[in-house]
Amino acid sequence: MPHKPLTPGRRTFLLSLAALSGMGAFAIADKFRYANRYLGATDALEKDFSVVGNASLRDRAAAKGLIYGAAFPHVALSSDRAFAAAFAQECAILVPESILKWKALRPEPNRFDFAAGDLMAKFARNHGLLFRGHTLVWHEALPQWFQESVNSQNVRRILLEHIKTVVGHYAGKIHSWDVVNEAVLPKDGRPDGLRNTPWLQLLGPDYIEIAFRAAAEADPQALLVYNDHWLDYDTNEGNTRRTAVLKLLERLKAKGTPIHALGIQAHLLRDKPYFNPAKLRSFLRDVASLDLKILITEMDVTDKKLPVDVTLRDHLVAAAYEDYLSVVLEEPAVIAVLTWGLSDRYTWLSQDEPRSDKAPVRPLPLDAQFRRKLAWNAIARAFDQAPMR
Repeated sequence: MPHKPLTPGRRTFLLSLAALSGMGAFAIADKFRYANRYLGATDALEKDFSVVGNASLRDRAAAKGLIYGAAFPHVALSSDRAFAAAFAQECAILVPESILKWKALRPEPNRFDFAAGDLMAKFARNHGLLFRGHTLVWHEALPQWFQESVNSQNVRRILLEHIKTVVGHYAGKIHSWDVVNEAVLPKDGRPDGLRNTPWLQLLGPDYIEIAFRAAAEADPQALLVYNDHWLDYDTNEGNTRRTAVLKLLERLKAKGTPIHALGIQAHLLRDKPYFNPAKLRSFLRDVASLDLKILITEMDVTDKKLPVDVTLRDHLVAAAYEDYLSVVLEEPAVIAVLTWGLSDRYTWLSQDEPRSDKAPVRPLPLDAQFRRKLAWNAIARAFDQAPMR
């Protein structure tokens, strides 16, 4: 392969590595080769992330028949007007980050608390936003009383009561529900690939179909979604998960289950070389062939292992967004892109995936001061270049 000229971008990258490493020339060269292979750093630095115009992500997506939105942390609703304003400008759909999960919504077996969810729904309505539900059935975020009180004799009644009450409460006001979340885990060793959750243990594998049928009965207008993660990469785990999810969807469709879409979380990693566009395209086509829509539901880019240099890191994160979206938006069945958060001020990655150097994480379209970053540009460019729905 011809030697690539030392462009300004490559020169900047090498200088950044030298400053970060404090090592000798050979060590710097090794670090360069590692980063260039695994991160595509030189390409990211040289990539043109310019956009035309000042239109919001909301409007750019809508121009192509797509929906853009994000998860909204409840803590910011009443305490951060600047964030709320930025959210209303950039987003077309609001996803409550945690307040519609069991632990928050049902603190006691016979008591539901809709106060926080209703405030979110009101905010969405007042700002012309769609409202999305996350999540009706999950093995996490269960209240303490669940473990103490739920057994194989009462689990079906409690599940149906929950779905009927919650979905019924928001019926006619909600765009879509993540009905079942993360039900697949092939390494648990079941032939059907299902995760060994409390729901599976108490109710059997039919709990998924039961949940979808109950949700459809409670709100016939809502888009009903199966949502899962780690479906993005060409790894053993990613390959087995995609196969297991596809088989689950095929089983549900064969039974006439009222499922309308697959949600792909897309929690992306930028420090791995495992993105395979061909495999992802093939999986999306297979899902679409089942007459299902596809939503990218929780997108962000973990930067915990990327260089501390903000310029380099922002380029790498932006490249991850654009590379991924340029593939998934080719599939006409993809109808929405939702990031798990809008601003770096509010991201679960600060707690769950912090950087060892204590630098603030930068995984989202807006920075902590709600300014547009290169990640915003990358998403905007992907929308601008996407085919019309």
